[in-house]
This record gives sequence, structure tokens and C-alpha cells, in this order.
Amino acid sequence: MSDLKQFMRKLGNLVRFHRRKAALTQMQLGDLAGVGKTTVYDIEKGKTTVQINSLFAVLNVLNIQINLSGPLTAAFNEWVAANPETAEQ
Repeated sequence: MSDLKQFMRKLGNLVRFHRRKAALTQMQLGDLAGVGKTTVYDIEKGKTTVQINSLFAVLNVLNIQINLSGPLTAAFNEWVAANPETAEQ
């Protein structure tokens, strides 16, 4: 299984868990996020073809954040702090 498929499957399970704990149907979550029920279904099934803006809308409603990190994250954060006008581009 590819890294993307594995990531989307885990993310889909996380979305489903949060949705159920919030006592929302897929339709209700879709309405709150401004996407269709099918999009929520596709996210929960781990489909890799979901548009990123739709994915972020669903994550936002459920207060799920994606945090990026890497071996140069600390150096990048220092650079952003020193160059805020450049970093925002």
C-alpha cells in the first residue's frame, strides 16, 4: 500500500471517529463543511481523489489539524520568524 493510501485511510478513520463522537451523520457533516455527503463518505473510506479544499473543510468542522514536521522544521520556523514578509508569499 502506498504512503498516500495509508495516510488517507488513517485520516478517514480519524474523521469517522470524530464525526460519530460529535453525533453527526455524514449528511450533517457535509452540510456543515459545505461539501456533499459523498465527499464525507469518500474521505472516511480513504479515497485519494478527494479535493484538498473539501478535505480541509471537513477537518475544520471537526477541529482536526494536520501538523507538518521534518528534520529542518526548527530551522524553518526560525527563518519564518526572521522573514515574516517573505514567508507569507
